[in-house]
Amino acid sequence: MVLQISDENRVRTLTLNRPDALNAFNEALYEQTATAIQAAADDPDVAVLLLTGNGRAFSAGSDLMEMQARISDPAMANVGSHFTRMIEALTDFPKPFICAVNGLGVGIGTTILGYADLVFMSTEARLKCPFTSLGVAPEAASSYLLPQLIGRQNAAWLLMSSEWVTAQEAQQMGLAWRVCEPDDLLPEARRHAEILAGRPIPSLMAVKRTIAAPYRPGIKAATERENVHFAELMGAAANADALAAFTDKRGRTGS
Repeated sequence: MVLQISDENRVRTLTLNRPDALNAFNEALYEQTATAIQAAADDPDVAVLLLTGNGRAFSAGSDLMEMQARISDPAMANVGSHFTRMIEALTDFPKPFICAVNGLGVGIGTTILGYADLVFMSTEARLKCPFTSLGVAPEAASSYLLPQLIGRQNAAWLLMSSEWVTAQEAQQMGLAWRVCEPDDLLPEARRHAEILAGRPIPSLMAVKRTIAAPYRPGIKAATERENVHFAELMGAAANADALAAFTDKRGRTGS
């Protein structure tokens, strides 16, 4: 299974489980994660949702091999992605959502943090939004959520530079709430998740609703803007060259 699901003390944990691919999101993982988020929203016994990764990565972002296939294979050009469904499920998720970033987070492995109510990061974790290095636009309403969360200049650097950000830098920006030693990451994230899960679920949902409601129109508008730019840039010269270089490197290394 590319996604592991477990329940304990009203906390549902989703573990991205493609460690050999650094938990990169292919369509199967997007679909299973979207389904799991929706199921947790509907389950009256789930109070808190916790997301983490298996292995040395949180998530290396979207599977670039699949992205390359979408460009090179006409049959895939108009096939929809479960990415959109996952983002919609996160936008609508009515309960506390916690991320435990155990390792590198790239692309959606960073932008998904904009939907989290609490973010815990390992001291060994790093984040990157590689949009400009791939010749594409931002995703997941990050062009709206990140300035709201970490300020315009921090968001501009993160979204424009394609440079790594350490866990300590992420905490200084306000993107991470707690930074933990690797062995302490999940225990700390779970401890805080269980504190929240001990509260009445209707009250948790009321708080989440009142916090999230002002942001929903902005998320919708940003998503529409990003999709237009992404469609324009995907497959254009800079993007095609970046993906070709990636797939050529993968082919030469045999990975």
